[in-house]
Amino acid sequence: MQLHVRRLPPDATVTVDAPARLHLGFLDPNASLGRAFGSVGLVIDGGGTRVEARLAERDRIDGAVSDAERERIAVCLERLHAAYDPTPVAIDVTQTPRAHTGLGSGTQLALAVGVAFVRLLGHVAASAELAALLGRGARSGIGVLGFDSGGLLVDGGPSGDLHPGVPPLLARQPFPDDWRVLLVSDNSREGLHGADERRGLAALAPFPQKLAAHLCHLVLMKILPGAAERSIVPFAHGLTEMQQTIGEYFAPVQGGVFASPGVERALRAVAAQRTAGIGQSSWGPTGFAIVGSARDAEGALAAAREATRGMPHIECTIVTGRNRGATVRVAEARQHRRIDAA
Repeated sequence: MQLHVRRLPPDATVTVDAPARLHLGFLDPNASLGRAFGSVGLVIDGGGTRVEARLAERDRIDGAVSDAERERIAVCLERLHAAYDPTPVAIDVTQTPRAHTGLGSGTQLALAVGVAFVRLLGHVAASAELAALLGRGARSGIGVLGFDSGGLLVDGGPSGDLHPGVPPLLARQPFPDDWRVLLVSDNSREGLHGADERRGLAALAPFPQKLAAHLCHLVLMKILPGAAERSIVPFAHGLTEMQQTIGEYFAPVQGGVFASPGVERALRAVAAQRTAGIGQSSWGPTGFAIVGSARDAEGALAAAREATRGMPHIECTIVTGRNRGATVRVAEARQHRRIDAA
């Protein structure tokens, strides 16, 4: 996303809606085929982030964020001021998912703040430029690429010192309109992050080249063709196998193929009854089951809730895929005028 804009009047408010994403798996975590990571991901409608920005006498951060998130926004503003403009702004976070649950909230929050800032103050910056400035997208490009375009995405992983920045987009398929995503999350847990994540990755054994090649084959010959032809069977089988393979690799660090036993119980119950691509987004604890229709989604929801009866910490919801990226809205109070940009 790159915005060509003018500086807005003093009474303007910029609102950025950034979608959540599911990280569906890495292709090659330690470059056994010559390039590290590479990611598959899906942008979803649900669990997104909304940020409002307006001019202020001093920087201010309000809204539904934790102290840690408030500190991260403050760091973002410091970097944005240094790179673009010293003018103080007020940031109001009106919606954001719980952090460290596998929905990409950190990247979406940073990009939403960055885009709102430059749009408000009349500067031009691409998402990749903002991501590099704000320290996002170095390992996986799904969050940044999804912020721009939505859909089902494959990135090529970071290329190293020769081409620093967001990993390149290798493939994008529109997510079929009829398909649905069941999200199952464990509200008593957080996924690995920060220093714990770095230690966990460092503790893992080398990822076998044969398995990396197999994952790439699943993506190229099952997952992407299934989405392109709107055929849920090869898509679901390919995605479930990919998730099982990568989950077994990360199991020593996260305690199993899934980080949450309750989430795993729900998703195994769904997969036992119907065709579904099941797995865990990033380090979890959010898991997913992708099915081929709204009717199948309702059945999957019922199966997941029945399997986790008596587990109030397990939350199940149905969402759709999202084939567009973040949206930006500008409201100018005096002229009662609204400008929409995608």
